[in-house]
Amino acid sequence: MVFDRAVGSVMYDEHGNEYLDFFAGAGALNYGHNNPVLKDVLLRYLADDRVIHSLDMFTTARREFLQSFSEVILEPRNLDYRVVFPGPGGANAVEAALKLARKVTGRESVVNFTNAFHGMTLGALSVTGNSLKRGGAGVPLVHATPMPYDDYFNRDYPDFLYLERLLGDSGSGLNTPAAVIVETVQGEGGINAARAEWLRGLADLCKRHDILLIVDDIQMGCGRTGGFFSFEEAGIVPDIVTLSKSIGASGLPMALTLVRPDLDIWEPGEHNGTFRGIAPAFATASAAINEYWRDDTLERSTLEKGARVESRWNSLVAKHTDADGEGQLVAKGRGLARGLQLPTGAQADAVARGAFERGLLIETSGPEGEVLKLMPALTITDAQLDRGLDIIDAAVAEVLGA
Repeated sequence: MVFDRAVGSVMYDEHGNEYLDFFAGAGALNYGHNNPVLKDVLLRYLADDRVIHSLDMFTTARREFLQSFSEVILEPRNLDYRVVFPGPGGANAVEAALKLARKVTGRESVVNFTNAFHGMTLGALSVTGNSLKRGGAGVPLVHATPMPYDDYFNRDYPDFLYLERLLGDSGSGLNTPAAVIVETVQGEGGINAARAEWLRGLADLCKRHDILLIVDDIQMGCGRTGGFFSFEEAGIVPDIVTLSKSIGASGLPMALTLVRPDLDIWEPGEHNGTFRGIAPAFATASAAINEYWRDDTLERSTLEKGARVESRWNSLVAKHTDADGEGQLVAKGRGLARGLQLPTGAQADAVARGAFERGLLIETSGPEGEVLKLMPALTITDAQLDRGLDIIDAAVAEVLGA
């Protein structure tokens, strides 16, 4: 299929056929395709011969973004972060976070979690769990120690039992880590949502052991779970936060690494790059912040739509549960990051294929691709959301039996 145009939550192929988009650039298009507010800002920016590329020189677009981000996003949440502009992709934001954590602490090891995904460059791959993606590195991926994510053992063991024991035992062989890196909701890992109490326990553990806490909010930030940051619900304050995907708002590449002011010990040029600040993305990012985040309208809408999906999928789960309580489906997620787990990856693929044949774009995730991954634009209409859910119902019934 070759696509040609896209508006809001709809994509059109080159023959004019319409597809509802429940993929949204894997979280890069939280405000939809060609959002008219953002498109107007971008077109005016280009028409006025504003700066497009300037390396690290100061520009009015950069200043406007920093002022909006500070005033609307950071200050109301009592967050005090320095803004680092790494390369324009999420993996570079993660690389910057890992490098800085090691520089600050003088330690090498980083703790990551089962089923994590943090990017495709070597440093980011070292803290990624997926064996297929790790296998593409071609070299040993070292200086990272995986630990069980929330509910990995179906809560048969106390939270952090293994990690606490290793940190407290001088014979464990685990060097004190520089940092722990975590996603509050694992997108590529299968829409695994950590409990708020688990995240608070992790933050407390890091504080007690003098370990930096990095939250990777690349896919789940910018409102995907409701609040602008996905960790807001848990009431924690990470030492470092990575953002990308929808921070540029319009689909233009942009990434940030947010760091506590006392951690900002970079030497000039120590983490630089040619495309650290694409100015048109600053313009659309500022516009999105001012349009959607000066009040809680979008946040409330996202939570309401997420609850709508949860209700529909709970009904779908019940429909495919037998008299003995054996179910074929598991519904997961938060906000508008939702997962529907099927027994096998082949079945999830079949559902995604059936959805596509009915005019819906949706991807799969999880270690075996067994989770149908719903991540539409946050601006999707209720009617479009219901239509997509109806398509998924029909595709699931076809694969699993009505």
